[in-house]
Amino acid sequence: MIYHQVRMAVKPDAPKERVEHALDLMRRLGRELDVVEHFVVGRDFGGEFDYGAVYALRDIDAYRTYMYAPLHREIDSAGLPLVSNMISMDLTDDEDPEIGDKIAKVHTDRFKDHPELAGLIDDLGSYEGSGVSAEGRTSAE
Repeated sequence: MIYHQVRMAVKPDAPKERVEHALDLMRRLGRELDVVEHFVVGRDFGGEFDYGAVYALRDIDAYRTYMYAPLHREIDSAGLPLVSNMISMDLTDDEDPEIGDKIAKVHTDRFKDHPELAGLIDDLGSYEGSGVSAEGRTSAE
């Protein structure tokens, strides 16, 4: 399993109804995408973030399907302009020694296939985690 987590701090001036819409889209992704085994979307406690989500995905193929889902792209467009800071992380029990590289490749490929994501990511105050290359440049989320 791969547990993909995102944590987000919302801009202080983000309209509440737009934030709720983006969170609803994230919940729809968990409910409607058949590669998502389990998910939670909600408030984030114990840190600098306001909201977070975790999606449990069976393997790297499910991870790629999740990342490339049209609804995921809709979430990016609706939600990222409302976010000031974000982190994405992946936790896995997959014993493949190359799983980290495979996860990174999904992000790199997605960034290449959807170059418009660069502007959304670049507008964030900070972005760390699995969607960031070793050089510190974004490779998409």
